[in-house]
This record gives sequence, structure tokens and C-alpha cells, in this order.
Amino acid sequence: MPDNLSNANDRKMKSIFERYLTVWVALCIVAGIVLGKLAPGLARTLDGMAIYVNKAPVVSIPIAVCLFFMMYPIMVKIDFASVVKAGKSGKPVFLTLFVNWCVKPFTMYAIALVFLGVLFRGFIGVEATDLVRMPFGLDLPVGAEYGAGTIVLNEGVKMLEVPLWRSYLAGCILLGIAPCTAMVLVWGYLSRGNDGLTLVMVAINSLTMLVLYGVLGGFLLGVGRLPVPWQALLLSIAIYVALPLVAGYFSRRWIVAWKGDEWFKEKFLHVLTPITIVALLITLVLLFSFKGEVILRNPLTIVWIAIPLFIQTCLIFALGYALAKCLKLTYEDAAPAAMIGASNHFEVAIATATMLFGLSSGAALATVVGVLIEVPVMLMLVRFCLRTQHWFQHS
Repeated sequence: MPDNLSNANDRKMKSIFERYLTVWVALCIVAGIVLGKLAPGLARTLDGMAIYVNKAPVVSIPIAVCLFFMMYPIMVKIDFASVVKAGKSGKPVFLTLFVNWCVKPFTMYAIALVFLGVLFRGFIGVEATDLVRMPFGLDLPVGAEYGAGTIVLNEGVKMLEVPLWRSYLAGCILLGIAPCTAMVLVWGYLSRGNDGLTLVMVAINSLTMLVLYGVLGGFLLGVGRLPVPWQALLLSIAIYVALPLVAGYFSRRWIVAWKGDEWFKEKFLHVLTPITIVALLITLVLLFSFKGEVILRNPLTIVWIAIPLFIQTCLIFALGYALAKCLKLTYEDAAPAAMIGASNHFEVAIATATMLFGLSSGAALATVVGVLIEVPVMLMLVRFCLRTQHWFQHS
């Protein structure tokens, strides 16, 4: 029996934050809703704390801080020298890139469009609208049309009024173009996959996102007749992905040179373990403190958004897993290759939706729903992988 199977019982979430993540997410949702009731102006104040360019809020400071602490612990774990060697992995890396960037964004768009724009549109509200931020650099008069929206004046600020279902669609798009680079390390570990390969694929996805996230985001938002804030999309990648990526790379080199590789892995990384999840939970409290009232008025909204996201997750996982079988990958490579396509980088999606469309937008809510289904669905897929190991050879 391979060592990785004999040590199966060691493959457990050891951190209390990881083991009970579903519970923490639920508690943060409740805490956010309660906070929104007790201090309704708090989220608005936090949302107003932003970096402005030409009087347009481009970067939400609270979200940027939270996201940095979500991303940095993951980025600092990556040995970027292994990215150069990733070509030797061949088929699993190709499979990951193909599913993540050639398939997933377009299936997400199609599925969300069918469900939110057709099947559930009557439940969401045919005439329901959402107010989102004006695209960065756009200056049109009140009453002008832009894409599927109209420029309106809201509390003295120009906003873009769009159909509510299209705002939800935007959030789904931002989820669909953000392959996971954080929690997939947990899913790959629990499914007894190849941890080294998972790290390599995380590194490659992080680098690929720097190029393709803004391009695909702008393209699909444009197809959906939604604002295409190219400058803001690129800036979001620079701040939310590139900054923690660069910080992780240089701090890793400095710490390893100063204290040694063993201290870095055994001491430093151990301290960082819960930080990603704590930062995520704080972000959830902030988001739900503002959206709680909307959810309480129409709780079925969560269901309408969750259904296409659930179908997308299962579809992409099934495709990745089946292709891994066709490519004759070992189980240890097949499991993380399928997982990384199925899961979403909801931290970046939440931050980008909040920055582009506003903390109170339907797009931001849709990305939060992605968090709600991510943990239980991915744990379900982990169990599926463990039960189907015999479909593949083992390394």
C-alpha cells in the first residue's frame, strides 16, 4: 500500500478554523446580519474608506487589507523555483490550465445566464434593479444609457442602474474566472493528492491570473452588457494578487536565508495557518452587515444564486476528473487537478466585485454566495474522490 494511503488518518484538518469552517462561515453570516441591524451605518462607513482616483472609489481599503492577509499565507508557501520545473509535470498542468481558462469561465457565464436571466428571472424580479458604481473613468450625464444600465443620481452620486439579475450575473462571472489558489491546498491535502503538484499549479494559476483575469473579466462583463472597467480590473489584480504574490516571494527568500528552510516550514508557516481563514471570516462579517437586510427580506435570493454555482462546481469537477482519467493520470495528480478547477478564488472575486460594483451590489452578494456553497460542496467532492481512488493508478 502506498505511503500516502497508509497515512490516510493523518490527512485531517488540524486547525479548529479549518475543521469547523462551515460553522464559522454560518456564525459570521449571523454576526454580520446582527451587526447590520445594530449599526446600519458601519458598513457604509467602511465602504467609503477607499482609494479614490478622479473622484472614483477604486480600491476599498478594508477589503484590500483583509484580502492581503487571506492571500499572503498562501503565496509565501509557494516555492517559485518549482514553477520552472512544472513543465515536467506535463499533463496535469496542461489539464488545469485548459479547464480553468478555456472552459470554466464560459460555462459559468452560460449557466448563470440561463438560470438567472431566464429560469429564475421571474423570481428575482423582472423589473428589479440594482445600483452599481460607475466604471472608473466614465463620466456620462444622468439619464444616459450605458450597456444594460442607465445613469441615475443616488444621494448626490452618479450610479449605474442595471437589472438586478445582471448584477448577480456579474458576480458569477467574477467567480468563474477566478480559479482557486488558496483553499484548494486544503482540498488537495484532504483528498490525499500530490501536495507538491498542487503547490505548483497554485503558483501557475496565480501567475496566469495576472494576465487573464482582467482580460476575461472585461470580455465576459462586456458580453453581458455590464460595466467594463478595464483600469479597475487591472488595478484589482495588481493589488489583490500581485501585491501578496510579490510580498510572499521576497519574504520567503529573506526568511529562509535568515532562519533556514526548516524553521520557515515548521515555525513560520504554522503561525500563519489560521490567518487566511480569519481574514476571510472578517470579510464575511463586513459583507453581510450590509447585505443582511436584503437577505432577510428575500432569503430565496441565496437559493437562486446558489443553484447555478452548485451546478457549475459539479460540472467542472466532473469534466476535470474525467479528463484526468482519459489522460491516465495517477490519482494523486487527478484529485488536485480536478479540485483546482472546481473551486473558486472567492477572496479575489469578493474583493473585485466590491471594488468594481460596490459593497451593497448584487454582484458582491453573488460572490458571497460562492463562499456559502464552496466549503460544503468541496468537502462533498473530497469524499467522492476518496471513494473513487480505485478508478486511477497510484504513484
